[in-house]
Amino acid sequence: MDNMQAMKIIEDEELKNYNWFNDHEVSPNEICISKVNDHWSVFTSDERCSKISEQLYQDKSKALEDFIERLKADKILRTL
Repeated sequence: MDNMQAMKIIEDEELKNYNWFNDHEVSPNEICISKVNDHWSVFTSDERCSKISEQLYQDKSKALEDFIERLKADKILRTL
């Protein structure tokens, strides 16, 4: 997966509550992806904007896949 494919999924599926490569300050309860040195970090923020369930990836494609899966799960949880 690349950035364009990920953004298309986000738009097509109307996924929300995310931080795309530090495009803004981390907000409560959002899914984040960022590049840190030579790897990619995918994590969720809690109600106090602290990182929880962070996963680090060497492969950007795998990081994007995890990011999208978390966004899809978030969308499902918000509808319950």
